[in-house]
Amino acid sequence: MRISKIAMIGAGMALVTLISGCSTVSVTTDYDHSAPFPNYRTYALQPPTNVLPFTPSADAALRSSLRANLAARGIREVAVTETPELAVVPHMQLQQNYSVQQYTQGGYGPGMWPYYGGYYGVWAGAPFTYSTIQSYTEGTLILDFVDTSKQKLVFRGIGSATVGSPENNAKKIEKAVTKIVSKLPPPTQQ
Repeated sequence: MRISKIAMIGAGMALVTLISGCSTVSVTTDYDHSAPFPNYRTYALQPPTNVLPFTPSADAALRSSLRANLAARGIREVAVTETPELAVVPHMQLQQNYSVQQYTQGGYGPGMWPYYGGYYGVWAGAPFTYSTIQSYTEGTLILDFVDTSKQKLVFRGIGSATVGSPENNAKKIEKAVTKIVSKLPPPTQQ
């Protein structure tokens, strides 16, 4: 009975570690090195191209974070009808993932007792292995920055994180947008 309690506590701690480890937002970017980034002063957010719509809180987080982060770089939002220099096109994907963790308990080994005592007497301990499988949904936000004069993709940022509650998803979208925009090439040449 004692071993099963230890195993359950270990599995619970591993699950908490896994869940908290998935709460970070990872970002990758790539851009066209020949694009005239110092010339971009305006942008417009285009409608998402995918079938999966943004929730109201996700859409609000995306818009406000883009507005604030791009304004800090000297790029302001304009209406699509004003012919912006950049079109920002968001895409969202959801994917079901699985995490498998395998643990071994008991048996002979450094620091382990080879025999266990119990109600029925002393018995040799053999190692046993157990696994935990956790299913989680990973959300991916892709932001494409398109030069409207050339209709050419000049920058792509991809942010990924584990999907949770609408409030947490909005926070993760804000983090992803902040990280993606920070990777844009400098607005002025140095």
